[in-house]
Amino acid sequence: MAIRAILHFPDSKLRTVCEPVEQVDDGIRNLIDDMLETMYDAPGIGLAAPQVAVFKRVIVVDTSEDKSAPMALINPELLESRGKEQMEEGCLSVPGIYEPVERAEWIKVRALDRNGKPVELEVDGLVAVCIQHEIDHLEGKLFVDYISALKRKRIQKKMEKQRRQTL
Repeated sequence: MAIRAILHFPDSKLRTVCEPVEQVDDGIRNLIDDMLETMYDAPGIGLAAPQVAVFKRVIVVDTSEDKSAPMALINPELLESRGKEQMEEGCLSVPGIYEPVERAEWIKVRALDRNGKPVELEVDGLVAVCIQHEIDHLEGKLFVDYISALKRKRIQKKMEKQRRQTL
């Protein structure tokens, strides 16, 4: 397992629409393990493969307090959604920035697990919000796309300034 570098907004690679995983093999399982280690180290509650510059449809999520409920979803598809919920969201690719985003409060998702077995989940609350956030990454969409263009531009300038200061 290894901690991978996380791409930061406004890196254009974060806008890449990801390819489906054709076969769940040891390479994908190693990616999942690296993503979980990277997410926990960051620390965060979700991570999508494009955030670590792998443009495959893989996400990991763990909203537990004690890192005891890791979940990997390969080729996730949103089947149903209900209700609306507004939650303050952050993102490991947009560190230090939190904004309210409205999403479905309940979702039904189909995916493959780390062993390539089909799974269907019905989840609500924070887990549902997190999964929707990570699926957006697979489509090249970021949570800042849900806020006003003015706020997004300010965040972009702040992120670019931070990047220059760390170089």
